[in-house]
Amino acid sequence: MNPTNNPFAPGAGTQPPELAGRDEIISNATVALGRAKLGRPVRSQILLGLRGVGKTVLLNRIAAIAEGEGYLPIMLEAPEDRRLADMLVPPLRQLLFKLSRSAQAKDVARRGLAVLRSFAKAFKVKVGDVEFTVEPELGAADSGSLESDLPELLVAVAAAAKEAGAPVALLIDEVQYLSEADLGALIISVHKIAQKSLPFVFFGAGLPQIAGLAGEAKSYAERLFEYPDVGPLADSAAREAVAAPVQREGAEISDQALTEIIQRTRGYPYFLQEWGFHAWNVSPSSPITVEDARTASGKALAAMDKGFFRVRLDRLTPRERDYVRAMAELGPGPHRSGEIARKLRLGVTAAGPLRDKLIKKGMVYSPQHGDTAFTVPMFDEFMRRSMPDWTPAKLAGEKKKPAKR
Repeated sequence: MNPTNNPFAPGAGTQPPELAGRDEIISNATVALGRAKLGRPVRSQILLGLRGVGKTVLLNRIAAIAEGEGYLPIMLEAPEDRRLADMLVPPLRQLLFKLSRSAQAKDVARRGLAVLRSFAKAFKVKVGDVEFTVEPELGAADSGSLESDLPELLVAVAAAAKEAGAPVALLIDEVQYLSEADLGALIISVHKIAQKSLPFVFFGAGLPQIAGLAGEAKSYAERLFEYPDVGPLADSAAREAVAAPVQREGAEISDQALTEIIQRTRGYPYFLQEWGFHAWNVSPSSPITVEDARTASGKALAAMDKGFFRVRLDRLTPRERDYVRAMAELGPGPHRSGEIARKLRLGVTAAGPLRDKLIKKGMVYSPQHGDTAFTVPMFDEFMRRSMPDWTPAKLAGEKKKPAKR
């Protein structure tokens, strides 16, 4: 069929042609936005899930809904090893300038800018002083303690938003990359804002360990947030995600082809897009058949091996690759840390630092104490394909066995 009309969109955070199976999450987020706008109590939300389940897509959809409801959305992605203060100052400055144009909010917004300038100075955020057009407010958000200063800053922003009648939605993707100090300060800020019933709501997204990290940062986090689980799609939703875009283009796909695609992808949304894309392109005409779907599987896997999987493997050191390859040898997981260490011919204590680094890089997580699992679905299969003849690297100082005579 004509590739120009291919409806599928495999890509990082790319909006799929059919956002199936996520109605409850979107509905709950819409209610939260409505309540926050009215100054009613609301629990902020952090979407949890593995790579490829569509968390970024959902966060983008929530941002679009918020904007349609009159919100001023701030959308951020937390990279590794970057401070939250550095990420927040530029968009907050822009937002406060917008709010200062409102006659009723002008004074409160200018006060917010003064607090922001104090905050930026305290945390040495590089934003030219001339861009603020106000003097810093001494004694406001300038102690250098993020747990004290960030709540004061965000409360000042939310107060300006209330005066202007323009609520604010802060959305942060990849929350697991925030430091413990940054995450703790953000939780305190959300708590303070909720206590004052200000029109400011937070949505986050990231890997499954965030709920535990939030609880470790602040014990009340589990009562402050909802943690919607974003997983693979159920069978009916997965079929809809593939069939509906095909049908909108005036084509068809057989039930057998849908079954083949869902079995191969296990219902993961990103994988469905990749398989649907290649199934469309290899099919000579409508309907897309099971044979087309099987041919597409080889092309989809090759594309994912070069892109989706490879970019994650390339971030790892040789010893970290050994660790994840040992995990793959045991199957999809989760696996006990001791089992992985034995595959590596290491003690659990010696293997621990490798595991910790992989958790920090977002490659693995701990579903429960002592267990380790991949954050990327089907990564075990990729590792076996990419390193088929793997054996554990020799340890420093390991004695060679004497050659047989």
